[in-house]
Amino acid sequence: FSRRRRHTGFAFVSVARKCVKGAAFVLVDLFSTFLSAVSQVLLKKAALREHKSVLEEYTDWRVILGYALFVGCTLLTMLAYKGVPLNVGPVLEATGYIYVTIFGVTIFHEKMNPKKLAALAMILVGILVYAL
Repeated sequence: FSRRRRHTGFAFVSVARKCVKGAAFVLVDLFSTFLSAVSQVLLKKAALREHKSVLEEYTDWRVILGYALFVGCTLLTMLAYKGVPLNVGPVLEATGYIYVTIFGVTIFHEKMNPKKLAALAMILVGILVYAL
């Protein structure tokens, strides 16, 4: 009887560890998606600036950092997919649209119109429906 109890306890700990580990991979994927949105902001900031030459455009620190972040995001996403199921990853990465919209409104002072709000609402509903 005592062996069974120990085994059940170990099984519970094993399941708990898998859940925590899975949650860590989900957080890595969400962080990667957030960093990807930040890199898009950097690239747009660089594109809005006036440059004297084409070489200066591509050697702007914002462009270099933006592309470096994209490479880092790719590596983080690959790491995240070790613990995130393939059918869940795209749903998590859809949060990038939310980040980009927030950055667009706050940093670039873009206006939200009803079509953009409806599209964002559909993305949120899709994420919530999948999560439930």
